[in-house]
Amino acid sequence: MVEILISLAIGALVGWIAGLIMGSGSGLLVNIIIGIIGSFIGAFVFSLFGISADNLLGTILVSVVGASILIFIIGMFKK
Repeated sequence: MVEILISLAIGALVGWIAGLIMGSGSGLLVNIIIGIIGSFIGAFVFSLFGISADNLLGTILVSVVGASILIFIIGMFKK
C-alpha cells in the first residue's frame, strides 16, 4: 500500500515538473496520469539508447523526459 502511494506521489511530481517545463496547466489527477504514463515512455526511449536509471533521481529524470514527450504529443493533437 505504501509503495502505491509513493508511486502516485512521484507520478504527480513528475507530471507537475513536466507540466512546468512544457507549459501545461493540468490538475493533480492529470499530472499523476501523465507522470505514470511518462515514466513508461521515458524508460522505453532511454532503453533504445542503452541507458537505464538506477536510483530515484535518475528515475525521476527519465520520467520527466517521458512525460514531456507525452505532453508534446498531446499538444500536437489539440491543435
